[in-house]
Amino acid sequence: MNKLLLKKRNVVILPSSDVKTEKIVNYIMKSGKKTIARKIYAMVLDEIIAQGHATPSVVVDTAIENASPQIMVKSKRIGGSVYSIPLEVRVDKKFYFAIKWMLDAAKAKKGKPMYKKLAEEFLGAYANTGTAVRKKEEVHKMAEANKAYSYMAKYVK
Repeated sequence: MNKLLLKKRNVVILPSSDVKTEKIVNYIMKSGKKTIARKIYAMVLDEIIAQGHATPSVVVDTAIENASPQIMVKSKRIGGSVYSIPLEVRVDKKFYFAIKWMLDAAKAKKGKPMYKKLAEEFLGAYANTGTAVRKKEEVHKMAEANKAYSYMAKYVK
């Protein structure tokens, strides 16, 4: 019988393995490569510390809160016409859209490693600037413009 050789794995243990951290890692993950996603997120936290912030978890939480939409529009076809109806966003969807917009903005930038681009997005959202916050403001403007159709919210599921 052949002996199995076990490789020693470099497992990245994040400072606080809570639900938010794991969700962020899962959103970063591509093709099921969770260890790479964990390394990227750990480097993002290190980059935030290198930028002069003592507690990166507070920066990340505030950035997510600043980039989270409160109201979004949903298209609904009623009587042959399509209406954009403003609806309140659920808590889990707020988190999803904030992370999605930050990741999309980071992926759109070129010329830097992913952890630096993502750290810049988190720091930008922390300061209420950046692409994700701008996207949130656009969504809010769209909902404000379609406020007249808010009475149709009962037709949207």
